[in-house]
Amino acid sequence: METDQITVFFESTTFRNLAVVLFGILVILTLTAFIRRMVPRYVADTNSRYRSRKFVNYISFVLILLLALIVYSSQLSGLTVFLGVAGAGIAFALQEVIASIAGFVIINFSSMFKVGDRVMIAGIRGDVVDIGVLRTTMMQMGDWVNGDLYNGRIVHVANSSVFKDPIHNYSGEFPFLWDEVTIPIRLECDHELTRQAFLDILNEVQGDFAKEAKKYWAVMTERFMIENAQVAPLVTLVFDENWITFTLRFVVDFKRRRITKDQIYSQVLKAARASNGKIVIAASTLEVTTFKGE
Repeated sequence: METDQITVFFESTTFRNLAVVLFGILVILTLTAFIRRMVPRYVADTNSRYRSRKFVNYISFVLILLLALIVYSSQLSGLTVFLGVAGAGIAFALQEVIASIAGFVIINFSSMFKVGDRVMIAGIRGDVVDIGVLRTTMMQMGDWVNGDLYNGRIVHVANSSVFKDPIHNYSGEFPFLWDEVTIPIRLECDHELTRQAFLDILNEVQGDFAKEAKKYWAVMTERFMIENAQVAPLVTLVFDENWITFTLRFVVDFKRRRITKDQIYSQVLKAARASNGKIVIAASTLEVTTFKGE
């Protein structure tokens, strides 16, 4: 009796459909694995390789879904009315999920940002390490850590944020940032010599970056309605009754802000010590006077 039931099951349409689906899934997954191994041989760029692998994974998922729908299409006809009635409720309940999927499409088919970019989304700043269907994964920076340094926390931000919050991209079409440091100098110092010394320091530390940034900025001015801003290092000054304040403005690679500032400050201190008193760093002082009682 049991043998007859097993024989009937293997000869049934249900078993044949299940076998077709399982065999099709095996074939699709095998081809997917083969293609994923072949991608690095033909795609050299890291970002393009990442996108290619993601695309292959999504295509395999879609193919498996289509295979199941085709095999079981005759058994799904009765669900049409139910799905139509439930569609509105499902769309309302999953509106955030739908918005995140739409955000995923926008992110991947626009130049908003990509894996490896340094961005700030929904107030979270960090480097994008993965872009999923529903969430973007970031290695967070800042918070309790000063400067552009990782704090070790992984943050997942919903892709729907691209429709609600501004996206700050630190490394998009122009992978450089303008930055500046301020140096107070005593009023009696030689301000012309100081200005030239600071400009020489900027050219030494950031000269190569400025040349490279100028090429990128030329492309930016052609693509966007934007002014032809000064990319070369710039030194300006203001003064009051206390001291002269020099502002050293420069372009820097978005990943080297803190290191660059350290180099500039170090060179400024060396220049001040080698100037024989012509460049003296100013500092506020407090004089306390005491009076003896009579």
